[in-house]
Amino acid sequence: MSLGVNQSHSPITPLLVNPATSFEHQVRADCGDAPAKVDHSPVELLSWPQPECSQCSFPVELAKARAEQAYWREMHQKAKEREAQHQEEIAQLRAKLRLREKQLFARKSERGHNSSELTTPEQAAHPQPRGQQPGSQGHGRRNYGHLPTQVEVIDLPEPELYCPFCGRPYVYSGSEDSETVEIEVKAYRRLYQRRRYQRTCTCDSWPRTVTAPAPPKLIPKGILGISVWVTILIDKFMFMRPTYRLLADLKTRGLDLALGTVTAGLQTLTPVFLPLYEALIAKNLSDNRWQADETRWQVFATLEGKIGYRWYLWVFRSPSTVVYKLDPHRSAQVPLAHFRPTAEGILVVDRYGAYKAMAKATRIVLAFCWAHVRRDFLAVANNWPQQQLWALAWVQDIGQLYHLNRLRLEVLQQPQSFAERDRQLRGALELLAQKREAELQEPSLHPARQKVLQSLQRHWPGLTVFVDHPEVPMDNNESERLERNPVIGRKNFYGSGSLWSGQLAAMLFSLFQTLSLWQLNPRLWLQAYLEACAQGQAPQNLSAFLPWSMSETQRQAFSLTPSPQDSS
Repeated sequence: MSLGVNQSHSPITPLLVNPATSFEHQVRADCGDAPAKVDHSPVELLSWPQPECSQCSFPVELAKARAEQAYWREMHQKAKEREAQHQEEIAQLRAKLRLREKQLFARKSERGHNSSELTTPEQAAHPQPRGQQPGSQGHGRRNYGHLPTQVEVIDLPEPELYCPFCGRPYVYSGSEDSETVEIEVKAYRRLYQRRRYQRTCTCDSWPRTVTAPAPPKLIPKGILGISVWVTILIDKFMFMRPTYRLLADLKTRGLDLALGTVTAGLQTLTPVFLPLYEALIAKNLSDNRWQADETRWQVFATLEGKIGYRWYLWVFRSPSTVVYKLDPHRSAQVPLAHFRPTAEGILVVDRYGAYKAMAKATRIVLAFCWAHVRRDFLAVANNWPQQQLWALAWVQDIGQLYHLNRLRLEVLQQPQSFAERDRQLRGALELLAQKREAELQEPSLHPARQKVLQSLQRHWPGLTVFVDHPEVPMDNNESERLERNPVIGRKNFYGSGSLWSGQLAAMLFSLFQTLSLWQLNPRLWLQAYLEACAQGQAPQNLSAFLPWSMSETQRQAFSLTPSPQDSS
């Protein structure tokens, strides 16, 4: 008996090919029934009851069809699962692609014209205008009264001093004054004429010729004066301009310096700043509140055991000092070597693992950065458009925490008001923690959400350190801003060409940023310090040059904003 099925087909070959026209007709013919036109579906055929005819082969074929139905149902389910998995992988790859494109081509700051894509519809409908806002207090016109004044008298031409009608002269009645700020930068030679005298007496115990002593030089036998070195050091290590560009600028002013002369001079001056650098480190360690960050820095020098030229520039900021350290590694040994196991205090950092490993070996408490948590949610909004509303809701919640903490700090010296605002902040944090736990319990939580929320859960103790310590900031943005200048230098002159130049860069970065922290003029300070470094030797007493130990009079003399004076 034949049912119209090729018996040589494999189990994966469909059995029911147009079964409504052949399968049922053949079965009924073999069982002695008259053929009839039917239009049953394959499911109906497979659900038929098994005939009782002992001569019929229909039970075998029906069992085979049912087996094949189960097989293809299982294959279909697996195909659906593979399709869902592939769609999830495609979504993740698209998210990574958007992230890489953002890292390569997007703005590095969250500020900018493109920020509207991460705003809510309410914010997009009422954007804040740029510039000074109506009703805000302006800074007023700047006062340049502290600058020296060069008076220029402008008079009328001689014929205009008389009346054109009667010829009688005008009488002087005062002046109408106006001012213009000018800058004059010029190079000049300072010629020392050391007067020589010869004795007229016959005293043999004294030299016949006496010459005035030579003025002390910063670099023995060097031709460049202190003002030149002040210009070079500030231009390179504070304003991050490559040396060859500065030399090209000086050449337009008539001063043509050789690059080798400048490089050799910088190497000679390196020991001069070492005692200052050590004093900065000691003062930094005497504090108990810090921020830290690190960035890469190229040092084009061969070091035994190190492959490549990538080094790292670490920054440690305390309330009184800023210290940069250059190291070939990015491991926990660098902050551990800086702080030492006996250090105690609070360190505000991002979530880099080196700080966590360091904290286990010291008594330092880590306070994690809320700005990095905020960036996590912004990354979800950027990379997963379907999760944007959820992520932006969390961003708004974090912004509310910043707002409540700012209100709390405004009344830090008012115990009653502070207690009320502190209670509001703690309540907002508790609600945020409950929201996090509730979302983590969702069975179908999106992987992007789960990753961010689990990270938030793990770092929650460090993220709430600022609550009990109001003096601790909610983020380490200040230390990240301190890395901006070195990053500009890294882009402009590619790092350091040797180990000594990298160490000099770290020392001067530390020095200039510490002076900026104390609002001191680096040009005035550096001029005075180098004048005290006779013959390339640092002064024995550094207290007059350390911002925290100098007198108020000295601090005012080096102030970045000197008080106006009568310069007329």
